[in-house]
Parts: sequence; C-alpha cells; structure tokens
Amino acid sequence: MTRPRVGLVVNPVAGLGGRVGLGGTDGPERPRRALELGAVPRASARAEEALAEIRARGCAPVIVTAPGAMGEEAARGAGLDVETVPAPRSGVPGPLGTTAEDTVAAVRAVVAAGVGLLLFAGGDGTARDVARALDGAPCVVLGVPTGVKMHSAVFAVGPRAAGEVAAARLGGAAPGVRDAEVMDRDEEALRAGRTASRLYGWLTVPDVPARVQQRKTGSASAAYDTSGGIAAELVGRAGDGLLVLGPGTTTRAVAAALGADASLAGVDVLDLRGGQAVVVAKDASEAEILARLDPARPCHVVVSPIGGQGFLLGRGNQQISPRVLRAAGGRGGLLVVCTEGKLAALQGRPLLVDTGDRALDAELTGHVRVVTGHRRISLYRTEA
Repeated sequence: MTRPRVGLVVNPVAGLGGRVGLGGTDGPERPRRALELGAVPRASARAEEALAEIRARGCAPVIVTAPGAMGEEAARGAGLDVETVPAPRSGVPGPLGTTAEDTVAAVRAVVAAGVGLLLFAGGDGTARDVARALDGAPCVVLGVPTGVKMHSAVFAVGPRAAGEVAAARLGGAAPGVRDAEVMDRDEEALRAGRTASRLYGWLTVPDVPARVQQRKTGSASAAYDTSGGIAAELVGRAGDGLLVLGPGTTTRAVAAALGADASLAGVDVLDLRGGQAVVVAKDASEAEILARLDPARPCHVVVSPIGGQGFLLGRGNQQISPRVLRAAGGRGGLLVVCTEGKLAALQGRPLLVDTGDRALDAELTGHVRVVTGHRRISLYRTEA
C-alpha cells in the first residue's frame, strides 16, 4: 500500500516581529531587528505541533520537505518519516537566513516531488509566496498559522486544527475543497487610518469551515454613540487602573471616547483614572507591556474580535502574550468589546483564541461577556 505524501514548507522567520511589536517580518532587515530585540522563532515549533497532531490521529504520511529550518527539523521533531528535496537557497547567512524567493523555490521543489497535500507554516506574506510559486497549478494547500496578522482564508484556526484537518483529508473524511482568498494588509488604508485588506490571489484549501479560518473583512469605526456607550460600560467594569488595549478600529474609537489617542495597528497601555485615559506606552512590545504592569494596580486586557474571523487573541496582537494575559488575571482580566453589527456578521461562528499556550487557550474556551454598549452585554461562545 502506498503511503500518503504530505508536503511541508516552513518560513522560519514568520511571526518573529509579533511579540516584539515590529509587526510582519517581510524583507531581510526586520527579522534581524526582531532577533536583536529578543524575538524567539516559533514557526518550526508550531509546524511540529501540527504534524504531531497528524501522527496522534493515527496517520503516518511521508513528509516531503526542504532541508533544515524550512521543514526538515519540524518533521523529524514530530517523529514522522522525512524525504528532503533540494531547493536553491539565496545564501542569506544564519540558520534562519531565508527569503521569499527561498520559499517559492522550496514550494516548487516539494510539489514537483509529488504530494497530495501541501502544508506551509507562515503568515500572509508566506501565503502570497506560495500562491506565486504555484501560479494556478492544482494543489490542495493548508496554512499552519505562524505569522503575525493572517488576514487570508487559507489558514487553519491553529496548529492542532491544521493537523486535524490534514489527518481528516488523508483519511478520506474531508474530501471537499474550496478556493480561498490570499489577503494581506492594505498599507495605504492603514496610513489613512483604516484597517483593510487587499486580495493577492487564491489557493485551494480543504473545505472544513469550522477548522479553517475565514478571511478578514473590513470594519468601519464604531459610531460615536456606540463607542461612547462601550467606553462608559468599560469604565464601570474596569474602574481606575491600567488597560492593555489591543489594535483595531473598535478599540481605537473606544480609547478616543476615553480621551486617548491609541494606535490603530499596535498594542497600547492606557492609564484609566476617573473615566479618562492617557496612553503611557504606545505600540508596545510584550516586554514593554510587562514593564508597565503594576501588581498594586488593577489591570485589564481589552480586545475586539477581528472582523469576519472572530479572533480575539493570536492574530495581530501577539504582544498580548500568555505572560501578559496571566499577569492581568487570565480570563478574569479579559474584557471583550465589539459593536453589535460586527458580532452579528460572524453569523454564529465562535470567537477564537490562539495564544500559543494550550492550557491558557483551554482556560479561555467556553463563553465570554462581550460589551456592545452601555449596559449592553452579550454572552458569546469562544473556541481554540
């Protein structure tokens, strides 16, 4: 009996900029700067987590992959049989020295070796590289989310979900496929004060809606009355203290209602006193947030779900790390704010968490109270 063959390509620098507050790591300089700031590579470990889930579900495919940090290390770490294929490298020095062209070359080499499913570990930039490498060639693809933003609809909702979907497809339980959008942030819109995404192409992914994420959809700023109502409810619930404020149009509008000029795409720390807030750390890294927290003062983490996807944690706000969340009291310190329109647009799909810490994700799973206005609270389901 022929064993199934699964391709794997890892972008080892994906996600490096998240916790250190640099955002994406496109280009050669940002990964270098992220490492200087203390970033820890996580792409290979998250790819290994996905492969371990495949193995845990009784599948034993041969993993066809590129040498070293671009896939081989993750596959061997998961205890699966490995077939490496040579792929030209750009020659960038260092163990993580890869470029977008290296990803393109690796994808082409792995697919040419013959695979039934291609897994890739990265973010939106990596998804764009995969689409460029395939250039319309038929191949079923699934992303293991390891980047920072991940607006595209080609990623599983987490590493274990990627393994779960891959195992289902290998076992014949997920035969359907669909074309999914490859998106990336619209930098022009961001400079204009809006969060929006641009379409860069399409990839064919397994059709498993509950375990493969939706694309990000744009959302307008909350109306003044709505943001003011959410802010008033926030003040009543949080009281005086520190707020770790996640990115987005909703949180920024709420901060404005409290008198603070918050980041649109970064994580800020606000000092809230008497119903007014001031920003004490703007576009902060994980380390800067932790340095601002004072055990003698109450602290809450305030986040709003990503439009269309429903992610609360693990997409574009990795600075709000498990250490930050636990320092703020874990589940008890989390405040979720959202307009009723954005919540309704999820059409009943759950809010999602992907912190990278399985125990914390389990703690946050269940139901959370979502502040949608003054004295307006919705109880909403969360999943990992």
